[in-house]
Amino acid sequence: MMYLIYQKLFEGPSPLVHSYPWLEAFNVFKYQTFRAPIACILAFLICVTFGDSVIRKLLSLKLGQPIRSAEEVHKLNELHGKKAGTPTMGGVLLLGSVVISTLVCASIANFFVWTVLFVMISLGALGFMDDYAKVTKKSSDGISARAKMLGQLSVALIAGAFLYYGTDDTTQSYMGALYVPFLKTPIIDDMGIFSLFFFAIVIVGCSNAVNLTDGLDGLATGCTVTVAMAYAVFTYVAGKYYIAREFLFIPHHEFAGELCVICAALVGAGLGFLWFNCHPAKVFMGDTGSLSLGGTIGIIAICCKQEVVLILVGGIFVAEAMSVILQVGSFKLRGKRIFRMSPIHHHFELGGWHESQVINRFWIVSLILAFAGLATLKLR
Repeated sequence: MMYLIYQKLFEGPSPLVHSYPWLEAFNVFKYQTFRAPIACILAFLICVTFGDSVIRKLLSLKLGQPIRSAEEVHKLNELHGKKAGTPTMGGVLLLGSVVISTLVCASIANFFVWTVLFVMISLGALGFMDDYAKVTKKSSDGISARAKMLGQLSVALIAGAFLYYGTDDTTQSYMGALYVPFLKTPIIDDMGIFSLFFFAIVIVGCSNAVNLTDGLDGLATGCTVTVAMAYAVFTYVAGKYYIAREFLFIPHHEFAGELCVICAALVGAGLGFLWFNCHPAKVFMGDTGSLSLGGTIGIIAICCKQEVVLILVGGIFVAEAMSVILQVGSFKLRGKRIFRMSPIHHHFELGGWHESQVINRFWIVSLILAFAGLATLKLR
C-alpha cells in the first residue's frame, strides 16, 4: 500500500508531485529502509493491541493445548502438566500481523513477496488443521505424520516450481544456482529439476525444525526473531546490485530486497507475540505458527540464495531437529538413547536447567549464530 502511494505520487505520465510539491515528503515510501522498520512496528502494534482479544476468543472456544499424558512421559508431565488448557493456535495472531504489515508496507508487484505469503499462509492453514485435530481429540496427536508431510511437500513443490519454471530466464538462472558461504561463485550453476527437490528439503526441513523447537514458552518465537533479523540484512543486500555484486560478491536479484520488509514484519510480530508467549505463556503459537514460520524462513532463504548459511543462522533449529534424528536412530540401532530426552531443550530441562534458563540461553546462542552468519557475507 505504501509502495502504491509512492508510485502514484512519483511515477507514471503525470505524477501528482509535479502539481503538489509538498507531496515530496512521501518520497520516503520508495525506500525499503523506511518501509521495513514501519512493517516491524506495525506488526508489533497489531500483536500487542489484539493479543488479549485473540486469547480471550481462543479461551471461549476452549482451544486449549493438550499436554502429553504422564503415561507417555512422566517427568515431562511433571514439568509442563500445569500448562494444559493454555490456549493454542496463537499463530493466527502472529501470522495475521505479518500478512497485514506486509500488504501495507511491501510492494505487491513483487512475485517473491507473493511466493513467501503463499508458503506462510498455506503452511499456517496446515498447522491450523493439525492444532484443531489435537484440540478436538484432546490429544497431543493431530493429523497423521504422513498427511502433514504430504501437505508440506505440496506447498514446497508448488512454490519451488513457480520460482524456477514460472519466471523469466534471468530469475530461473538465479534460482537454479547453488551458493555456499566463503565462495564468490556458485558451486553448481544450475541444479535444473533438482532445484525443486532442494527447495523442498529446505522448506520442509526448516518447517519441521521450528515445529520441534516450539516446546518451551517463547523458545521458537525468540529464535525466529533472531533468524529473521539476519535475513532482513541478507535480503536487503541481495536486492542492491552494487552491494551484492561489486562489494560482497553474493547473488543478486532486484526483487529479493523487498523481502526485508517481510523479515522486519516477522521480527515485529515475533516480539509482539512474545509479549504474551514469554514464560509463563498466556498463549501458544501451536503448529499454526511453528510450521508456517519455519517454512517462511526457508522460502526467504531460497529467494535470497542463502539456503546453506541457514544451517548456521538457524543453528538452534538444526540442533533441535538433529537431536530428534540422532535419538531415534540411536535407539533403533543400539537400543540406547543419546539424550535424556529429545528435542534437545528437554534434555537440558531434565538435566536440571529451569525452563527460563533453557529459553534465555538458547536465545543468546541463536543471536550469536545470527551474527556469525552475517559475518560470512564479507568472507568470500
